[in-house]
Amino acid sequence: MKTKDIVVSALLAAVAIVLGATGLGFVPVPTPAGRATIMHIPAILAGVLEGPLVGAFVGGIFGLYSFFTTAVPFLRDPLVAIVPRVLIGVCAAFAFKATRSSGVAAIVGTLTNTGGVLGLAVLRGYLPSKVALGIAVTHGLPEVVVAFLLVVLITRGLVKHFPKLRLHAPNHPVDGNDPKEDQPPQGTGKV
Repeated sequence: MKTKDIVVSALLAAVAIVLGATGLGFVPVPTPAGRATIMHIPAILAGVLEGPLVGAFVGGIFGLYSFFTTAVPFLRDPLVAIVPRVLIGVCAAFAFKATRSSGVAAIVGTLTNTGGVLGLAVLRGYLPSKVALGIAVTHGLPEVVVAFLLVVLITRGLVKHFPKLRLHAPNHPVDGNDPKEDQPPQGTGKV
């Protein structure tokens, strides 16, 4: 791991903890759920900015925070609370690498969180599938929309204000990485 990876990991892990500890990680939405979480956004950003390893680390911090601070019974199971959260940044990183779209990465990361947690809660007998489906619709859909908007806006803002920033996908069209810049000018190289 490079120094930059460690710094980004620590920064985004701290953001995830602050979002949870302050309640800022829950955005009011006009659905029966009443709020959508954005606590998974740092893990998605970590995957987009630095790749699957950093995304897994930040997602793991989110999972551990969730596990140690929850009042929800099924989130007291480490398999349900931690494993899907580790996969948020990993899946987001691979989605970003495949599509070069931070919006697609946000959707995939959010669905990994919602589907992973609820799917494991059903498989482990904590929730009936109909209840999990209801939660997925009332919580999951608003979270996808909020995550899409935030991740796209944040990555565009980072790229705009930090032109040398290179996102995880090689030669990403909006990261300022022009593959032609990496080649020496014609006629000046050694034979």
